[in-house]
Amino acid sequence: MNLQILFEEQTKLLNKIELDKKRYLYEKINWNLKSIGILGQRGLGKTTMMLQYIKENFSQTNNALYVSLDNPYMQSLSLFEFAKEFEQLGGEVLFVDEVHKYENWSTHIKNIYDALTLRVVFSGSSILQISQQNSDLSRRSIIYTLENLSFREYLELCDIYKFDSFSLEDILQNHLAIATEITKNIKPLMHFKEYLQYGAYPFILEDKDSYHQKIVQMINLILETDLPYINNIDISQIVKLKKLLYLLATNVPFIPNITDIAKATNISRPKVYDYLEYLERAKVINSLKSKEKGYNIMAKPEKLFMQNTNISYAITSTIDIGSAREAFFVNQIKNALFSQTRLFDDRIFGAKKGDFLVDDKYTFEVGGKNKDFSQIKDVDNSFLAIDDIEIGYKAKIPLWMFGFLY
Repeated sequence: MNLQILFEEQTKLLNKIELDKKRYLYEKINWNLKSIGILGQRGLGKTTMMLQYIKENFSQTNNALYVSLDNPYMQSLSLFEFAKEFEQLGGEVLFVDEVHKYENWSTHIKNIYDALTLRVVFSGSSILQISQQNSDLSRRSIIYTLENLSFREYLELCDIYKFDSFSLEDILQNHLAIATEITKNIKPLMHFKEYLQYGAYPFILEDKDSYHQKIVQMINLILETDLPYINNIDISQIVKLKKLLYLLATNVPFIPNITDIAKATNISRPKVYDYLEYLERAKVINSLKSKEKGYNIMAKPEKLFMQNTNISYAITSTIDIGSAREAFFVNQIKNALFSQTRLFDDRIFGAKKGDFLVDDKYTFEVGGKNKDFSQIKDVDNSFLAIDDIEIGYKAKIPLWMFGFLY
């Protein structure tokens, strides 16, 4: 095992890493745990977070090592034996990227946990379901999910301004004071419109002109490489999957009729449900179920959205602003409130009156500045999330403020 070459490669990577800007999840991770998993869509900064931790804590030692399992050299080795030898040479923490590219990776991670004192941080696609991969591993590893940039993170990443995040309750109760302070420093509406098109992924810093092209390339990699590999989808089905995605992207918010989708895409009805689940796990779409249908996993989604508005702008040139507003709200609420400890993703549902029910308590109607309370006037704890206003009033809250939840 040529560790020297791997450390030289790591040094080159660390030289490019900056520590001044970190994703929201960095401070939430308990890096001292023995086994940590970081899942997320491509391009969100999982690798950068791992390298930042090494640079911040192990820059003067060789006690931490980063490896990527899509490296042909690593593919040729036993991951367990590699970790064992690294520990014998003084290794304390092994950072393993792209685990889903390595056959039986979960067994190797489990064996490292059981047989060695070495700590392991691994990352992989959001498509991975650790409990299904290996139930023994799910009891040993704490899993974190990295989501796309919030509006607040986008402002910080682009050096516009650095703000604190706020809880949902903070925003609902104190939005007037919070918005007043924020608008002393920036014009949020100008930046919000830019965020809806270009703000979800950190690679906006690389080149704005090719940004949407990179999103399309990322989605193609997910559909053509990650999904078939992880879920054993026949490659011949990828064309149908792309057809399904385009159908959804050009009709969002999509109120699904499974029979019509099956006919339009030439996919069987049972497979439509499977493919919608795959696309949601891949963080390409968001589904919303009705509260009345409870936790029936096979229940038809009430609405389907692109996972974030940037994906919509990348895939199609015709964007409905009303759909974009709703997709943004669902994205930020889901990203901020989703917890790995919950059995179901049950923080936001379609509402009987209004658009969305959050935490079984708050009803929201999303719209433009002329939207009124007529649809939710008799509903307790109801709020308007309104676009094109800088500062709200009473239960009328600027839509952009929900981008400050994380």
